[in-house]
Amino acid sequence: MAMQRRLTKATQEGKWRRVKALQRWLTHSFSAKALAVKRVTENQGKRTAGVDQQLWDSPSQKLAAIAQLKRHGYRPLPLRRVYIPKANGKMRPLGIPTMRDRAMQALHLLALDPVLETRSDPNSYGFRKYRATADAMSQLFLNLSKKDSATWVLDADIEGFFDNINHDWMASNVLMDRVILKKWLKSGVVDRGQLVSTDAGTPQGGIISPALANWTLNGLEKELKEHLIARFKTRGAKERKVNVVRYADDFVVTGQSKETLEHEVKPWIEHFLAVRGLRLSESKTRIVQIEDGFDFLGWNFRKYTGKLLIKPSKKNTKAFYEKLRKVIGDNLAATQESLIHLLNPMLRGWAQYHSPVVAKKAFTKMESRLHWRLLRWAMRRHPNKNRDWIRKRYWRPVADKANVFTADVITKDGKKGARELYSLPDTAIERHKKIKGEFHPYDPQWEAEGEKLRQDRMLKNLRYRRELATLYMDQSGLCALCGCEMDMGTGWHDHHIEYRVAGGSDALGNRVLLHPTCHARVHSQNIKVVKPVPA
Repeated sequence: MAMQRRLTKATQEGKWRRVKALQRWLTHSFSAKALAVKRVTENQGKRTAGVDQQLWDSPSQKLAAIAQLKRHGYRPLPLRRVYIPKANGKMRPLGIPTMRDRAMQALHLLALDPVLETRSDPNSYGFRKYRATADAMSQLFLNLSKKDSATWVLDADIEGFFDNINHDWMASNVLMDRVILKKWLKSGVVDRGQLVSTDAGTPQGGIISPALANWTLNGLEKELKEHLIARFKTRGAKERKVNVVRYADDFVVTGQSKETLEHEVKPWIEHFLAVRGLRLSESKTRIVQIEDGFDFLGWNFRKYTGKLLIKPSKKNTKAFYEKLRKVIGDNLAATQESLIHLLNPMLRGWAQYHSPVVAKKAFTKMESRLHWRLLRWAMRRHPNKNRDWIRKRYWRPVADKANVFTADVITKDGKKGARELYSLPDTAIERHKKIKGEFHPYDPQWEAEGEKLRQDRMLKNLRYRRELATLYMDQSGLCALCGCEMDMGTGWHDHHIEYRVAGGSDALGNRVLLHPTCHARVHSQNIKVVKPVPA
């Protein structure tokens, strides 16, 4: 982190030779190499192998992997092509690098990210530290909600973004080791047993791919506004209410008139993208009035009689219901407890995603459709029983609710308990606190802002578990074993200092929060954790 702060300062001062020297120093550091290996062996893809079918499972393999991260003689292997389904029914191609190539990407990302953050557009929110889709939504609300706000929107879509980025442009403009970058871009792909060369684009699936994608589109906001100011002098972007909000390769541009977006903004964007080997999709790019509405990041933005309302989009709602339907259909023989265990994380995640917008009506409708689907699931299990018997068997009154899908369970201490299905309508609607556009995670002057932001968002996520929120506050957001930060990216586990099997209680004094990997170390190596003293 100290080296990344120095990189940030050098970038802000425009000392590019020093930036290059610091990046080289960082990528040759043992600590950075160890951190890169740690990242690729502890994330969700740690059990997904590349074309060499190798995984780094044991501590000895991880230690040996650190020594493999050398620039001299490095030659990446081709990517392994896999396909995952998209929402529209088509397949999205992913390129899976080998473990060594992933670790090299993670290592060079440590050196690239501070430079990228310094040069990024203020309203770019995709795949950046502490930024989320809700921040992009909040910025659009600020741009469109007032009476005198822009009334037209360019809803843009880039055709085949990851597949068409110009390699020569990337090699000339991305501020990182160009030799290593070119090797990654030209490594090729093994698709259905055939080696295919890669002449353009950056593969989806690599650790550094989102950073390269962001770098490609950086300048879209700043340079567009500079162009409009130069073109119209005093009547620049501000007077024409031109604002850009981007999340990765998805972006929208607001404007005061259709003519501005059609004849000034869109041609400039087309030229901006053409330099990078990209182009707008003619079928999906459109200019609409805010009264007609548009979809962005799973939400629908539309003004009703002058008031902007943001709701879950129909497409997002339909896709989520289909996901629920498939899970229920695939678990016709599962117990009620198991089904609730599968559905609750899905319901809670979808509800929390839409909790900052006008979603009560969507939540209620989804709850009703889910109730009907679960009723069919239960009737299939008991074809000879009537609906009243089934409702009494699977639904019961809880607190002030008449009927809740509830299963009997046995708790850890052997007592009888109940597990309820998460209630969508009970999700609180709460306005999202937007991150400041100028926020820089590696700049010391934003340190206090970053700490507060991280703590507020973690506490919001833990709100449904008050005990975990208390533990998080007592530990100042730090892991009780390694002392490093815990956030949404790292995750956390609830650990009992004196094990339950040894008579330990569930009291907060006997519990701490640990990183998932630290928790695994505690149990595999029999490490004694000490309760940290609250600050």
